[in-house]
Amino acid sequence: MKQNMKFFKNLCLWTLLLLTLTAGVFAEAADEKRTTVKVGVTGEIYQDVWGPAITELAAEGIDLELVSFSDYTLPNAALDAGEIDLNTFQHYNYLNNEIKTKGYKITAIADTFLSSMSVYSKKISKLSELKEGDKIAIPNDVINTGRALLVIQGAGVIELDPSKGNTPETTDITANPLKIEFVPVDAAQVPSLLPDVAAGVVNGGYALDFGLSPSKDAIFYDDLSFYKDKGYVNLVAARTADKDNEVYKRVVKAFHSDEVKRVLADKFQGALLPVWE
Repeated sequence: MKQNMKFFKNLCLWTLLLLTLTAGVFAEAADEKRTTVKVGVTGEIYQDVWGPAITELAAEGIDLELVSFSDYTLPNAALDAGEIDLNTFQHYNYLNNEIKTKGYKITAIADTFLSSMSVYSKKISKLSELKEGDKIAIPNDVINTGRALLVIQGAGVIELDPSKGNTPETTDITANPLKIEFVPVDAAQVPSLLPDVAAGVVNGGYALDFGLSPSKDAIFYDDLSFYKDKGYVNLVAARTADKDNEVYKRVVKAFHSDEVKRVLADKFQGALLPVWE
């Protein structure tokens, strides 16, 4: 009887050991099937923007990890160095300049959204109400000045020299029937200047920060058709050598979803305009 009990105990111990080892093997196999993709971003908005894609990909064994950088100069350097797998924080104009000046071997693999610049006013409800000599506040940095003028041209208020592409200046205005005066100020200050001018062209992010809803408060809306090319469209970038990576293609597909479009519409109120079909 004692021998039988000893045998039974040993059998139980061996069975427990076997089950433990088997569970470990299966756990390791499951872990091996999962893939982590590190994506460089700047700012907190990307947690919301990429939320639906993160959930969808996790169910397929792809863990999308957002790596936040405090400075715009860092994500491309990190991507080029192989510290992250993708990044999504910049538009084509910025990326192209980075490649030109720093020699990064980075390629855009997908479009994401256009960070909108729309027109707001405390005095008029539509731009057709502008009067001769009215003032419009615009951002004073080169890139945003050009964008603001292209938006105003899209509204039919002015005409610009087409040879200047996406970066016109006020000196490139070829027609200004109402003799509108453009008031250049720091982009973040345009919303606070609205009581003193007829209208202002405001970046989507600054509009939200100031309590303005791009989808409800703007009197004229930004549109991709106002620009000569995709220069102001934000993107997802990968190392050029990895541009055809199948996992990265799956990441892009998960982002290009109706659920992400709903997040952009509901959470960001028209500040971020999706540019995929």
